[in-house]
Amino acid sequence: MNKEFTFLGNSMENISMIYGIFLIIWALGVSILSDSQSITSLIPAILGLPILIFSFFAKKLPERKKLFMHIVVLIGFILFLGGLDFIRGLIQGNIFVNLWASSSKLMMMISGLLFIILCAKSFVFNRKNKD
Repeated sequence: MNKEFTFLGNSMENISMIYGIFLIIWALGVSILSDSQSITSLIPAILGLPILIFSFFAKKLPERKKLFMHIVVLIGFILFLGGLDFIRGLIQGNIFVNLWASSSKLMMMISGLLFIILCAKSFVFNRKNKD
């Protein structure tokens, strides 16, 4: 019996690919809507692209899935850490001075945390169901 962790009917590889695509679309959308001239508006895409690529590799190369998914969760953790800068702005009282930057940081913090939680649940599930 092949047991695999799923969330809303999707494997972690699929969830990770969807998350990577979301991050890329978010970054491009924010950059276009804000008419940003700064590379920092593309940070979610810069981190989303490797999440998408390594998730794809995990799906296509199941013998290396463990390695690729560990890389994916590491990138997700880096994304979460980047989003924590939102708290600095909150403490300094200059939150949402730049609506787009603050929104991106908040999105990275919340979605990164949720993604890491899902990854951790997947890792625990896989450990418990190891043959």
